[in-house]
Amino acid sequence: MLRKDFSKVSSKIQRFISDHLTSSRAKGLVIGLSGGLDSAVALQLCANAVGTGKISALILPTTSTPDGDVSDAISHASSLGVKYQIINIDPLVESYSKALPAADDKTRGNLTARIRMSILYYLAASWNSLVIGTSDKSEIWIGYFTKYGDGGSDLMPLADLYKTQVRELAKHLAVPRGIIEKKSSPHLWPGQLAEEELGMDYNTMDPILCCLIDKKMKPQQAAKKLRISLKKVKKVESIVKASTHKRNMPPTARTT
Repeated sequence: MLRKDFSKVSSKIQRFISDHLTSSRAKGLVIGLSGGLDSAVALQLCANAVGTGKISALILPTTSTPDGDVSDAISHASSLGVKYQIINIDPLVESYSKALPAADDKTRGNLTARIRMSILYYLAASWNSLVIGTSDKSEIWIGYFTKYGDGGSDLMPLADLYKTQVRELAKHLAVPRGIIEKKSSPHLWPGQLAEEELGMDYNTMDPILCCLIDKKMKPQQAAKKLRISLKKVKKVESIVKASTHKRNMPPTARTT
């Protein structure tokens, strides 16, 4: 169900990026580069689509960001010939924290994601550029992103590909193996890993999502099709339902 012709997929996405840049009359693209899979693939697609001279990559680490992620981001941007800038955002996060009540890791992590997106939009506006979103279809449907943080962007080139499909596309694009094999994490707090937090790996989750979202199957049908427990399917279904608000515009009060 998840197999695709990734040569055609990459061509379609690159055309999508190029067409939107042209129609927007913007001068370039701005992307947050984390050193992880999704942003590496998005960067490479953008470079293929519009050329490296129109792309600005921003590396925005905190103390929670592994040194290896920063070095991978630098290496990948450099190998493509994309200009990059490193901005340590710890001082900004700390400034907010000093003015606000103490919060748990998740609340503080969401603040960090929103600060990053604020920087991306600040510089994109300065440079008349579009902000590239790096969320994939898995993350979008399970709500594994920060609302108005990494969920905010002008273009979403990977939003129709599940995480496991993005990995296959990365192989097609010859993204460095170390990035492809890296465990997924936004690193909003120390030790955070996506699959541990979700309680399920993407190899299990993506086929379930495909059955529920793309094939419109009932949970019982999906469980039978995939030969897995109904409990796992219903867990994914509940996550999708609980995160609906993240995928919709805020409700509007009608006065007429």
